[in-house]
Amino acid sequence: MANDLQFEKPLTELRGKIEELRRFTEEKGIDFSEEIAKLERKAVELEQSIYGELTPWQKVQIARHSERPTTLDYIRGMCTDFIELHGDRTFGDDPALVGGIAKLNGMPVTIMGHQKGRDTKENIYRRFGMPEPEGYRKALRLMKQAEKFGRPVVCFIDTSGAYPGVAAEERGQSEAIARNLLEMAGLTVPIVCVVTGEGGSGGALALGVGDRIYMLEHAVYSVISPEGAAALLWKDATQAQRAAETMRITAQDLHRFGIADGIIEEPMGGAQKNPSLMIDRVKQQVVSALEELVGIPADQLVEERYRKYKMIGQYGESAPEPDQTEEKEGITN
Repeated sequence: MANDLQFEKPLTELRGKIEELRRFTEEKGIDFSEEIAKLERKAVELEQSIYGELTPWQKVQIARHSERPTTLDYIRGMCTDFIELHGDRTFGDDPALVGGIAKLNGMPVTIMGHQKGRDTKENIYRRFGMPEPEGYRKALRLMKQAEKFGRPVVCFIDTSGAYPGVAAEERGQSEAIARNLLEMAGLTVPIVCVVTGEGGSGGALALGVGDRIYMLEHAVYSVISPEGAAALLWKDATQAQRAAETMRITAQDLHRFGIADGIIEEPMGGAQKNPSLMIDRVKQQVVSALEELVGIPADQLVEERYRKYKMIGQYGESAPEPDQTEEKEGITN
């Protein structure tokens, strides 16, 4: 209950009343089965009402939930024989980005992603899943190794962005991200990317150039966080909810715009409500995508990836209002 989101509180309180009645029934021997059944039906209706009509800001809150499965949860739940590899062979290791080699349904893969913590201590150690340059260089090292040995690459994306510290900038943060974009575009092995929580800015894009991009149902993906957008647009970060409503950052928006190739359904209430089910669903989608991609020749794979990103997304322009004087003369803009 401590980790329930604000909009979930009415449902939590109702379920608490149901449990209280059940305990009272057991302790006092009084039959409240009819009342309990009514409350349970009401709870189901309330649950469907809450989670069936989530706002973009509520989806952001679910995407950031501390109990959502992390990259290591997905790796350990989906794969066997996982060996984590460390270091970028230039500066050091970055615990905010983890990766290594494993077997997925018997297929050797290179698998990696942003890693957040479960509590304050671990989040400080992993910098809340915000990699420094050595994290992205480690990822690139693993990708090039995968290319050398012909292993597909699987990337899990869940970060608010690259770490913005001075030291990270001094060590070439933007160059490391740009290098990953360049190298991933030409990688000759299949790449499958899954946005499992929050996909934020270049920190997410550095693992996001894939042949297939999937998003969890309540994941978000954007060029900037709602708080950052609100601070830029209205000089007020507290307007984050307003920004989220206008930014089109949900999985449904990204799929409609042709950026996400598919949406992976989450359990009712979010991935954190049933992590094992969520991991199974992600595994099925990733395996299906790899089965489709592994048979494509390398040159064709790169060419199709190029076309994908050349055409990705949609945009619209508002036509200017016709000048009334010109309309009278039979001329329109």
